[in-house]
Amino acid sequence: MLLKNLTSESLITVKQSFSSKEAVIKYLTQQLAEEGKVQSEKDFYQAVMEREALSPTGFEGGLAIPHGKSDSVKEAAFAVATLEKPLKDWESIDPGNQVELVFLLAIPKEEEGSTHLALLSELVTRLSNEEYKNSLLNAETNQELFERLDAAQQKVEAAAVPSFDKTVLAITACPAGIAHTYMAAEALVQAGRELGVNVFVEKQGANGVEDRHTKELLKKADAAIFAVDVAVKGEDRFAHLPRVKTSVADPLRNAKGILQQALKKAETGSKSEYVETNSTDDSNEGKNVKNEIKDSLLTGISHIIPVIVAGGMTLAAAVFISQAFGLQELYNQEGSWLWLLRQLGGTLLGQLMIPILAAYMAYSIADKPALGPGFAAGVAANLIGSGFLGGMLGGLLAGYFLKYLKQTVKPKGTFAGFISFWVYPVVGTLVVGSIMLFVIGKPLAALNNGLIEWLNGMSGANAIILGAILGAMVSFDLGGPVNKAAYTFCIGAMASGNIVPYAAFASVKMVSAFSVTGATIIGKKYFTKQEQEIGKQTWLLGLAGITEGAIPFMINDPLRVIPSLIAGSAVTGAIVAYFNIGLDVPGAGIFSLALLKGQPLLAAAGIWFGAALIGAFISMVLLIATRKNKINKNKSGQKAA
Repeated sequence: MLLKNLTSESLITVKQSFSSKEAVIKYLTQQLAEEGKVQSEKDFYQAVMEREALSPTGFEGGLAIPHGKSDSVKEAAFAVATLEKPLKDWESIDPGNQVELVFLLAIPKEEEGSTHLALLSELVTRLSNEEYKNSLLNAETNQELFERLDAAQQKVEAAAVPSFDKTVLAITACPAGIAHTYMAAEALVQAGRELGVNVFVEKQGANGVEDRHTKELLKKADAAIFAVDVAVKGEDRFAHLPRVKTSVADPLRNAKGILQQALKKAETGSKSEYVETNSTDDSNEGKNVKNEIKDSLLTGISHIIPVIVAGGMTLAAAVFISQAFGLQELYNQEGSWLWLLRQLGGTLLGQLMIPILAAYMAYSIADKPALGPGFAAGVAANLIGSGFLGGMLGGLLAGYFLKYLKQTVKPKGTFAGFISFWVYPVVGTLVVGSIMLFVIGKPLAALNNGLIEWLNGMSGANAIILGAILGAMVSFDLGGPVNKAAYTFCIGAMASGNIVPYAAFASVKMVSAFSVTGATIIGKKYFTKQEQEIGKQTWLLGLAGITEGAIPFMINDPLRVIPSLIAGSAVTGAIVAYFNIGLDVPGAGIFSLALLKGQPLLAAAGIWFGAALIGAFISMVLLIATRKNKINKNKSGQKAA
């Protein structure tokens, strides 16, 4: 890119004094308006200041690149100023930055996803070179600075470029997913060229994951760099590589240093064997549909769990306060503090849970562009009364429609930003929302109601079977996919009006933890010191409904531990379901005692907690017996040897 094509000598000012950041921006805005690049000086200035309020546009080493995207800009351009006296109060990524070189970019609104990014990346890449930046700062006249803008492009490097014998993978991601994501990527690639290192960058930005690292690259790579200000999607893909983690802004000022740090880690650290993970795939398109649907559902569930816990416990607190202090009248009085607390918890569970589930299922399939249509699908599921089932179907529908739309309408060229931020969410929402509301709404609602009636009709032997199956699933993998599948079913049943499955689920969640504590105390001599220490703590986790405390035991001896836990858990689930104990608030462990339904409160609490203790006793006996049997077999084998 030739920078001279986007500016002129009259848009360049050297060695001028300004009192503040605002004064610099106003002056350069005026220059752009006088040059005919901006229609409305006022509108453009406002656009620039709105961007300033979002995040710092000062970098480091005296550099600032404010920018505005506005319909008042006739054509992409930029104005430049070098300052006689550096400004200390310009908000910058580097807190100590004193701004003395300013580039003000004017971008037409329709070019925010193309020219904007290209120009930003080009400027940052060039200005990261101290020699180039200093040549601009030292220019004595407008003409001199103008001529030096593209001097770096016209130089031919005489020095030999080192051989490309190392490969570094990088991920860049910023909260907005636009400017810094791409600028950091460009800076790392450029630094790689200069150091003779193959650098491949995966951008996790506004359009989702771009240039996703392939399995071949993951196997070949020597190190990884995470230049991010948000969570990395699929971070487990890089578990085998030495890694450097930094902010997304750091490569803009020190890409070479970061790259050298990664290479040093590759030399001193050990690269382990590459292991394929659930999030390892060359592209979304190449993923097996069955796995994609499973991953989508698990992603949705993982995002609704905090909402369910927060909403459930808030509602539980309101119910407990009203019952404990005789405040039922206040609880039902519209506008009272207790009524508002009740509404807060109820809204989280009743209104937000399904839209969040659908949105993040869609996100798992088609990344960020699918979030809006996914939320819309969940809202539509609430409107038509299709419940949890409708939310799941809506999430899949939104995800696959957006995936198709992204493949068909690609965000390239002048309208890239418009496609990403308008076409995808608006078209997706209209299409998916309409299908949910007017095409599959009634059949889904009918299916959902039929499922509710069938679950409500389960009693006696059928209820025992259902409870036993749920109990076995909960303790099969202690928080893994099977456990999550049971959780999904129970939450879906609760959302549809059947509250027995969740009560069974909540009771069973205490079994594994209680049984491990009991086994390591009563059968102490059969367990190691480390296992005994773990066992002392797991009962507390069990009281909170946390199953993961038993995972170390399951990992060390899965063939004995898993069946032992399943046996007791199945009994617990069957007992709770048989006595028709219900729980209509998603709670955790012992905190659910005061909220049980289906029997008088004391009886319900006794049966529910007693079932957990019975199941824990059965699992404890089996844990001790199987461990004793294992030790005896090992002793017999040693004697025979």
